[in-house]
Amino acid sequence: MLLDSASGLPLEPAARDVLEAAMTQGWADPLRGHYEGRQARLLLDNAREVVATIIGARPDEVSFVSSGTTACQLGVLGLRLGRRRVGTTVVHSAVEHSAVITAARWARGDEEASTSATPVDLLGRIDLMAWRAAVSSPGVAAACLQAANHEVGTRQPVAAAYDHCRSHGVPLLVDAAAAVGWVDPPAAWDVLAASAHKWGGPAGVGVLAIRKGVRWRAPWPGDEREPTQAGYVNIPAVLAAAAALQAVEAGRREAADRMHALTSALRTRLSTSIADVDLAGDPDDRLPHVVNASFLYVDGEALVTELDRADFAVSSGSACTASTLEPSHVLAAMGVLTHGNVRVSVSPATTADDLERFVTALVAIVSRLRATTGVSAGRADG
Repeated sequence: MLLDSASGLPLEPAARDVLEAAMTQGWADPLRGHYEGRQARLLLDNAREVVATIIGARPDEVSFVSSGTTACQLGVLGLRLGRRRVGTTVVHSAVEHSAVITAARWARGDEEASTSATPVDLLGRIDLMAWRAAVSSPGVAAACLQAANHEVGTRQPVAAAYDHCRSHGVPLLVDAAAAVGWVDPPAAWDVLAASAHKWGGPAGVGVLAIRKGVRWRAPWPGDEREPTQAGYVNIPAVLAAAAALQAVEAGRREAADRMHALTSALRTRLSTSIADVDLAGDPDDRLPHVVNASFLYVDGEALVTELDRADFAVSSGSACTASTLEPSHVLAAMGVLTHGNVRVSVSPATTADDLERFVTALVAIVSRLRATTGVSAGRADG
């Protein structure tokens, strides 16, 4: 059972149909003047208009890139390059996605880069006073703030953060990859990044939207195409991504209400069924589909593995990973438990019965894993 929809969703049926049709019509170079090129351009413009309408942008502000990571990296690097005469500092929250943080820290050989990480509270929300102080400091080229956190689901005060940025002339990049397709897209931004596979589009399609008038420069050599692109775009995949977003958006609010109720009930069941569990993130003002829980005396990777054997697919948002052996920087910045962590993220297809079976399996697995360390799982106080 897929309980990791925050990592990606299967291809939407509407996207699959469009993808197959577009592969016979959208294969040509959209810059060419022949019939096939014009047809490809028409399809690309249609996809651009659909996405622009949903995220609240002009069609000519929207570009398609190879991934959400690429969109974030290009957004950060392009803003810093466009405002290099102002300074090199990039302000961001302490819980941003690694794509934003690594891009903010990266510098070419002839540059110096500096970053300023704004602290967050126990729920993962930024300290607005610290944010205001950071963006008002000298030498700030850009600021970056996620619409909602990908690990714990907490939504950020983007509008208020944007007002502080605007009053000091600092452009704001909003990483909306975790939010678009799940909640209302943020309206306050100068640059916005999103990722199609997060809403049921094909992998390999990212969205980078740049408001007109924003000082953004391509951080790579340009050619005849859009400055955000290297080579021409995969038009069938882009069209499928737009079709998926349009289909999801049509029923999003109703689905979000149902998923929020499911995850609220799941939070309650976990807190009352298992002892020594820490539920991270805002219990109310959050993404509707994400629950993050950490279990004391349990290894997160072992928990994910055992749940997978029981046919439940979840992710470990904060356990030490096999590649870095470091805990989640998100949970560490929040000051909450980082050990024995799993992120459960439901989809519109998830039912209450699904989650009840999941909790039953989880209680047994946590008890078994704790027993191997000589700790009794017990039950939480009601």
